[in-house]
Amino acid sequence: MVVVQSTPSTSKPHRKNRRSLSKKKKARVDQDHDMSNASPAIKPTADDEEILIDVDGADVAPPTEAPVFGPAPASAGQTLKSETRRVAIPPHRMTPLKKEWINIFGPLTEILGLQVRMNVQRKCVEVRTSKHSKELGALQKGADFVKAFALGFDVNDALALLRLDDLYLDSFEIKDVKTLHGDHLSRAIGRIAGQDGKTKFTIENASRTRIILADTKIHILGSFQNIKIARDAIVSLILGSPPGKVYAGLRTVASRMKQRAL
Repeated sequence: MVVVQSTPSTSKPHRKNRRSLSKKKKARVDQDHDMSNASPAIKPTADDEEILIDVDGADVAPPTEAPVFGPAPASAGQTLKSETRRVAIPPHRMTPLKKEWINIFGPLTEILGLQVRMNVQRKCVEVRTSKHSKELGALQKGADFVKAFALGFDVNDALALLRLDDLYLDSFEIKDVKTLHGDHLSRAIGRIAGQDGKTKFTIENASRTRIILADTKIHILGSFQNIKIARDAIVSLILGSPPGKVYAGLRTVASRMKQRAL
């Protein structure tokens, strides 16, 4: 058996001379510089230009722009199917409804373009949209107009619901504010109405609203802010405030409303 032992070499590794390396780099740089000067500039041929043009036309997509749509017709937003609304009329308002029927169905058909009929058997007024309806909220306006008359408002006062957009109806009962019975309930109603209706008229003129006092139910017609003013005054009277104190508060509110109007 032969055993071979490797002996470490004692000779030092050969190191390259820095001067020889720098000379070789310099020679390579000079050679590259000479080759760049010797080679002429390559000009694109006609065939290359044609190829480039074809490639550009095939790859590059045409610029996209936002689509332009024409104006939509006026009848596009209207619903095609007809809608019907039925408003119940109390028995004690059927006679006034028959007397004022000409003044009721006239504005509904002329201003809103609705179809109206009075159903005597069911004691209601039926309102339906037609192709002549001028706006989407016409049916709701017509129903509110008929409902205001059914609650006891005058036709001229209820007609403002059709001509103005910021008018609303608000209804509540005395028991919603405070539970009263017997003579206490009668005195509360008397405080709201006043002698010969003086208190009610004062609240209407100060708050620019219309108020219907039907037994224990109270209906108010007006704008949102004016309804709040009238309701606060009526609530104060129900809770027992004297009319003089309510008048003072209404004077302050009325003066503020005049300043805002100016």
